[in-house]
Order: sequence, then structure tokens, then C-alpha cells
Amino acid sequence: MFFVAVFFTLVSLVDLVDSRPSLDYSDNRFPVESESKEVRLAAIKRLLEVFGMEDPPASLGRGHKQPPQYMLDLYNTVADVDGVTRDPTLLEGNTVRSFFDKLHSQQVEFRFNLSTVARNEKVLTAELHLFKLRPQASLIFNRHHFCQVSVYQLLDSTNLNVSQDKKRLVSSRLVPVYSNGWEVFTITQAVRTWMTDEHSNLGLLVTVQTLAGVQLDMRTVRFASGHSHHHSKQPMLVLFTDDGRRLTSPEGVIKGSDDLPSSPKLPLPSVILPGPGHRSARSLDYDEDPDRKPCQRLPLYVDFEEIGWSGWIVSPRGYNAYHCKGSCPFPLGQNMRPTNHATVQSIINALKLTKGIETPCCVPDKLFSINLLYFDDDENVVLKQYDDMVAGSCGCH
Repeated sequence: MFFVAVFFTLVSLVDLVDSRPSLDYSDNRFPVESESKEVRLAAIKRLLEVFGMEDPPASLGRGHKQPPQYMLDLYNTVADVDGVTRDPTLLEGNTVRSFFDKLHSQQVEFRFNLSTVARNEKVLTAELHLFKLRPQASLIFNRHHFCQVSVYQLLDSTNLNVSQDKKRLVSSRLVPVYSNGWEVFTITQAVRTWMTDEHSNLGLLVTVQTLAGVQLDMRTVRFASGHSHHHSKQPMLVLFTDDGRRLTSPEGVIKGSDDLPSSPKLPLPSVILPGPGHRSARSLDYDEDPDRKPCQRLPLYVDFEEIGWSGWIVSPRGYNAYHCKGSCPFPLGQNMRPTNHATVQSIINALKLTKGIETPCCVPDKLFSINLLYFDDDENVVLKQYDDMVAGSCGCH
């Protein structure tokens, strides 16, 4: 089962994190123990595959720009402090990408490099985020109170004064002249065209007119640009996509919005891995014979810094995946959340009716998703949701 394979991988990784000498794998740091280098590399590679990556982002270890506040706010909306999804219906698709303007033009023309978006990603919504500046003081008495802001997809990049057949209108709406702050325009049509033909990505042109259709002085309605304004106000493209990686939950796993309330019913304590020299205290659940304990959920903390990924993951710093451990003895009580099949198997085992029939296994019966906020190869900030990453509860199956 996919989830079981993930947990075996994570357990192996946790067992490997007591000391952290250098390892030649994109500057990842990982401990040296009896396991071979090949096993460690294979473990990291498998974990990357779980997160939908072939290699860590090339920007690993370099200084980064501050993540856009919009992406930080979005992450905090959809995820709790440990990265666990608050409500699976809050996020459209499972991936949100942010891109900064690459032209840095003083004009209202923008271009975004979408090369890091996989071709198999389905574009659900694309938004152009522009920060509207206050009008200059000398123009504060302008008689216009609203303006028409239009966003065009450029079909010819020869000059800005393009004719109507050289541009395509993708979004338009009224904006107060005297307001300031973020304005958002939906440009999904243009981005879908670019994803189909990357050579058609010639950028966007923004025009500002009066309600009568007269071009307004650009000093009256101004938008921040990457050329001369603070990075927190840079023009930004936000892309909501689905990468097709959503998994089919194993039979018996209970999932749905009622399992993931805004304040999770199940406590998710933070368990910190101890430093070198404290292996015996690493996990209290191994102090007693696990075969004598009933099936239960126990901590399994995945620390991204210990794995060597803190250089590109913004949030969370790690998460508690939990794991299931313990016995499923006859008779199975409802507190062990047994399936009917497990109950029958337990009876057959107890009565010795058939040789070789073991007791039911203690496994996750609820799985929650987590969210990662990270930098990609082009230092864009990405929010991605991963299904079936946290054991919400355990039962005998």
C-alpha cells in the first residue's frame, strides 16, 4: 500500500538522523551509520518522489527573497501550525504557484516565466495581482472617481501601442481612482493559451481609461512595478492548478471534510527529534514491549532540517506523520475501530480454525493531507497539498 511504503521510508529516515556529516546529494546533510550510502540516497530519492519531485530545487542553500505575503496568508488559511489541512475544500486544486514579473518595465506591461509548471498540470484559475499606488498629490482633485482597468494578452510584442488585432482582452473592471492596495484580475484564458503554446507567452498589457473610454494620465492611476518599487508590491501572477497526483484512498480509510475541521479534533502534538547521543530517549513508545500494548497512534516526527531540506521549504519546519503500533488481540473491542473483516479474522485466529491465520494488523484508518510552502527551481513560491500524509487515527484491520 502506498501509505505503508511512505511510512517505512519515513521510519528509516528518522532512524538515520543522530549525526549529520556532509553528503554529496545536492548539499543534503544526512547521518553516517551502518546503512550504506546507496540506501540513504535511495531513501531521500523515494521521499522526494512522495513529494512529487525528482531532485531538490536547485536554489537549495542560497539566500531567498521574502515569500509573498499573499502566499504566506494563503498557507496559514489552509493549514494549521503543523501543515495539516484544515479543510480540503478551502483550496482549489492541490497546487498554488506565484510568479513575479520578469520584464521589470516602467510601463504597464508584464511577463511571467511559467517554465516550472509541469505540462500535465491542469490550470484551474489564474490571477494577476497588481498593487495600486495612491494618486500623486498634484492630481488629487481629478474629477474622475472610477476608472476602467483592462488587461490584454499581447499577440505581438513589437511595441506597446498595439492595434486591437494585436491584443486580446482577458479581464476588465471598474477600480476606484483614489483607492490603494492590491487589485486582482482573472486571466485564466491567457494562461491556458500559454500552457498550450509557450511561444505565445508575449506578456500582458494593462490600460486605464475613463468611463467614457478616454485614456487616463498614467500618473493618475499607477500600479507598482518591479523596476522601482518594494518587492512586497511587485506584480504577481498566482496560478491555481491540479497536478493529478491526488491518490485513491485505500478501502476502509475514512476521508472527507467532516474529518478535517478548521480545528482538528485529534491532538497533533509536536514531537522533536533529540540530538546526537540521545538515541535511547528518541521514542518513549519503545520502552515497553509493543506486543503487549493495544493498537494505538504514536508520534513519528519528520524534521525537514534534519533531512537537509530547510533551505527551500518555507513552512512547515516539519510535521508529525504519526504511525500505528500495537496488538489486536481477541476479542476486538470497538475502541480498536475494527472492520468486520478484522473481527472475523480475529475469531478464526482465536479458535485456530485455519492454520497460518494471524491476528489483524494495527494500521491507519484515517489519513490527513499536509501542505508545503516552498521555493522552486526559479525561486517562485509554491503551495502544494499532499494527500494521505498523516495518520489521523489507528484501527485493527
